[in-house]
Amino acid sequence: MNTFDDELNQRLAVLREKGLLRELRRVDSPAGTRIRMAGQTLLNFSSNDYLGLANDPLLKEAAIEAVKKFGAGSAAARLICGSLAPHHELEEILAQFKGVEAALSFSTGYATAIGTIGAVLGKDDLIIIDKLVHASIVDAARLSGAKIRVFDHNDLDDLEKILKWADRVQNRSHTLIVTESVFSMDGDIAPLREMAALKEKYGAWLMVDEAHATGLYGKNRRGLAEECGVGDRIEIQMGTLGKAVGSAGGYICGSRKLIDLLINRARSFVFSTAPVPASSAAAAAGIRFIQSRAGNARRKQLFARIAELNLRPASRQPRFPAAILPIIVGDNTKAVDAAAALRQRGIFAPAIRYPTVPRGQARLRITLTAAHTRSDVAELADALSNLKIQNPEAGR
Repeated sequence: MNTFDDELNQRLAVLREKGLLRELRRVDSPAGTRIRMAGQTLLNFSSNDYLGLANDPLLKEAAIEAVKKFGAGSAAARLICGSLAPHHELEEILAQFKGVEAALSFSTGYATAIGTIGAVLGKDDLIIIDKLVHASIVDAARLSGAKIRVFDHNDLDDLEKILKWADRVQNRSHTLIVTESVFSMDGDIAPLREMAALKEKYGAWLMVDEAHATGLYGKNRRGLAEECGVGDRIEIQMGTLGKAVGSAGGYICGSRKLIDLLINRARSFVFSTAPVPASSAAAAAGIRFIQSRAGNARRKQLFARIAELNLRPASRQPRFPAAILPIIVGDNTKAVDAAAALRQRGIFAPAIRYPTVPRGQARLRITLTAAHTRSDVAELADALSNLKIQNPEAGR
């Protein structure tokens, strides 16, 4: 009979054989455009710190001041004694930034999805999700107990077929459609205008995860919903504070009634110790920066870098360019080898494999930030060219 460790070793061996074994890589530096890893300095093209705020002095000073005033930890859940001033200030700034009645912050983006969907939906409801939504949304849909339907990625016809079916099912109380605005692994965008029209046609609700769009799109940098002019037609706006905002955590923006419900029913909020005050204060500073002239200049700098590294063929150019550029390799081992070859040239862009992406779609996920320079982008382009790493699909 196998011992516990024998069983685990067999499972790890299966992952290794399939090219799916992962390991943690210790980074001995701030997570900027250059990182120190295993004694080597690498040019980093894997970060979601799109505006280069994670190591910005403004955010660091805000975090330091919060630690001095409120301590290192929050000591309790928000509904006990952990609802500190930095949490409330962050949520006030978020609501103003997004142009909504209220906002609620969570410790992580994953906790945000789990808590929100579980609070809004029950077993008599229906949730319709895009095939490529983030794993946190998939898990939240499963845990909610609602009936789940999946529509083909960004396929409005398939979505409408499901909505028509749902319209005929009398025992479904409510229908929630969930999508990302900018998809995390492909960098393509959801047709938000058309989706808003469909949800209104069939009396559904719409939840949009703006994790990779907040700070980058729209006149006020609120996200793709603002860019598309549908921010006021989306019932639940979700996002993260650990990407363009430069800190950590997640948030929900919407009506006051939505936020009041989440405060009472979102289990990942109710039963979690509050985020540390430093992260909330840093996030508030990040949002203030994003709304400033300097923030807009930083955004323009990012899009200049994106234009310089154009990996997509003309036929695959997105309506709105994204900082995420996938190089689809297909085979897991080949993707790992490609990442290793780049690392030998001093560039870090790790292989992304199943279950993060579908089987057979292993890739290098290149991400650009405003902190990258023109010479950084040129160095990456030269490395990709010399290694003959091409992108046959350039996003599906």
